[in-house]
Amino acid sequence: MSTLEIHDLHVSVDTKEGAKEILRGVDLTVASGETHAIMGPNGSGKSTLAYSIAGHPKYNVTRGTVTLDGVDVLALSIDERARAGLFLAMQYPVEVPGVSVSNFLRTAKTAIDGTAPPLRHWVKDVRAAMDRLRMDPAFAERSVNEGFSGGEKKRHEILQLELLGPKFAILDETDSGLDVDALRIVSEGVNRVRAGGDVGVLLITHYTRILRYITPDFVHVFVNGRVAEEGGPELADRLENEGYDRFIAAAV
Repeated sequence: MSTLEIHDLHVSVDTKEGAKEILRGVDLTVASGETHAIMGPNGSGKSTLAYSIAGHPKYNVTRGTVTLDGVDVLALSIDERARAGLFLAMQYPVEVPGVSVSNFLRTAKTAIDGTAPPLRHWVKDVRAAMDRLRMDPAFAERSVNEGFSGGEKKRHEILQLELLGPKFAILDETDSGLDVDALRIVSEGVNRVRAGGDVGVLLITHYTRILRYITPDFVHVFVNGRVAEEGGPELADRLENEGYDRFIAAAV
């Protein structure tokens, strides 16, 4: 079993007016097999948490710790964090012209495992995963995300998740911009990964609709850079009915 521990995390970004603090002391522990939904209004710090864990240089950790099985994540480079078992599905996946999906996936798998996967078995694995996500096999030879629709980009993110097998998956608003069919297919992919019981999931979302397909074990409400309330799936139901107004008012 693996554990991702976040303690008293403070994060700021540089602006023209100076450093602006976004996270103001976040405490969170995620274990293998657990799914934690991170919810909150826009600007509450949800995505900042994701990118800070992943190592985005824009975000400056000014206090606190992030450890993975006792290892200081913040001391690792971005690629070392990925090899340690952290995976980030981005809200806005970037295009990588000139790099095919198939080459990208095999290179990533090789970097994480330390050895290249046997080509024959790897091709079969990729095709099977694409089939489960209802992706046209032709996408394997297209440049990464270039010309992809929003739904296709998100399916590609989950394709990476299924094939790379991380210890912890951080899914930053994976439901953003998806129609009903794409949301269901993407959610099914996440649930397949969860079914193995070895992956911890941080599911960041603004809305509750994805939680109709992916049932979290824990729900954390972010407001003004802090965890305002925590609970089980029932908390998401309350948010559906009540919204975030009471949390925002309490934080003022």
